[in-house]
Amino acid sequence: METRVVFHIDFDYFYAQCEEIRSPELKSKPVCVCVFSDRGGDSGAIATANYTARKYGVKSGIPITFAKKRLEERHDAVFLPVDFDFYSEISEKAMEIMKSNADIFEYVGKDEAYLDVTQRVEGNFERASHLAQQIKNSIRDKIKISCSVGISPNKLISKIASDFQKPDGLTVVPPNRIEEFLESLKIRVIPGIGKKTEARFLEMNLETIQDLKKLDIFTLNKEFGRKNGAYIFNASRGIDDELVKEREASIQYSRITTLKKDSKDYEFLSENILELCKEVHSIIKKNNRMFRSVGIHFVQSDLSNKSKSKMLKNPTESIEELQKSVIQLLKEALENQTITVRRLGVKVSELSEIQGQRDITSYF
Repeated sequence: METRVVFHIDFDYFYAQCEEIRSPELKSKPVCVCVFSDRGGDSGAIATANYTARKYGVKSGIPITFAKKRLEERHDAVFLPVDFDFYSEISEKAMEIMKSNADIFEYVGKDEAYLDVTQRVEGNFERASHLAQQIKNSIRDKIKISCSVGISPNKLISKIASDFQKPDGLTVVPPNRIEEFLESLKIRVIPGIGKKTEARFLEMNLETIQDLKKLDIFTLNKEFGRKNGAYIFNASRGIDDELVKEREASIQYSRITTLKKDSKDYEFLSENILELCKEVHSIIKKNNRMFRSVGIHFVQSDLSNKSKSKMLKNPTESIEELQKSVIQLLKEALENQTITVRRLGVKVSELSEIQGQRDITSYF
């Protein structure tokens, strides 16, 4: 069987990096990107922290109040609300670069993807390393973000390898080095092994993957069930047959723009939003898709977010339908608008492929 060459590419501290692109002066400060809850104040959790903040024990998932306590001595610490549309915009540009360098491209999330590059590097891991460096350079030059890449014959090892030298890492694990690479690592690095499973292994006096390999398949099956037992047995030996499958980020298409001036003037905003509709529509056409849900998004001058969306009766690809819906949503959103708008976005979702009859509106 042909040896595959698989990349796992993972953007480093992605949301916080996006904020550093927008405001380069943040680079020297501890930056925390937060999901604030509706309760107001500091209620909510950390989505991502940059490496400066991580040195103080701030990590994703912890409450914002904990993070503020840990960063008390840093009077320059910055806490920002998430801006998913802006992060999606940056992610899309980076994904385009990756996609153009892959035989098979599998989107995983805004900040990670798998690439099968077997054919273009002719199974050669040295060439794969050069290609990965080119992708990293291209993403850094064009989009100003760093990413970490793991290269191996399968998805499992590549995912572990991409996390091995973060940030800005490049780790190559050719077939003859898999065993050596894995053995000294903690069991926790195996994707899917969480705190509970790790605790159970520690009770059994097993800490590294080398320790884990002492367990036979029967013990693992008995302890964790057949499916999980088999997975852990194979993973500890670097065995993974799952193919990289073509998968696009097609959950939604969106475009967002920073306005030339902060404004809540309907005429000015409608002019900008109709331009965004044209951009979104060209993506819909290019990807041969229809949409059923339409949404608009404001990032306001105080950096708070506001969005509105509506579901259409039938899927459509019509730009007129898109513009009509967006203008209606804009009017509704501006009814009680007191704060000016800084960034404006349009998105479509509930996507489906155009087949046969172009779409239901073609008959009317």
